[in-house]
Amino acid sequence: MLVTEGAGLPVGLHLDSAQQAELHLAETTLESVQVRTPSGQLRTRPRHLVADKGYDSRSFRHYLRARGIAHTIPPIRRPARFRPRRLPRYDPARYAQRWIIERTNAWLQNYRRVQVRHERLLTTYRAFVLLACLIITLGALLK
Repeated sequence: MLVTEGAGLPVGLHLDSAQQAELHLAETTLESVQVRTPSGQLRTRPRHLVADKGYDSRSFRHYLRARGIAHTIPPIRRPARFRPRRLPRYDPARYAQRWIIERTNAWLQNYRRVQVRHERLLTTYRAFVLLACLIITLGALLK
């Protein structure tokens, strides 16, 4: 899982086995964010999170509220047989910014070792993903 800033540069990363639900990995990924501000302080949480419908969960929304992270997560339309509940509101214009993370994922897929995982060890694969993130970031800084 990957967290990016507004221009699509990676700021947080967490890799784990494929057996865990993405919703549980999202919390660990958000806790990996560490960005230095111009004043030198360390910022450990994003101001706003844009996620897709796969992250629509009451517990995840409560987690974000407890950490003080604003979020834009569209609700999943539940079947009519379930008890109707008030759907959470979200801003479609802000949700349209989700293309930034999709573009960053496409940048990562340009690297063959990241696209298809051939390594058995997670630490080796993590090293290649970090190297790809470093190349992406350096490329953006040198432009």
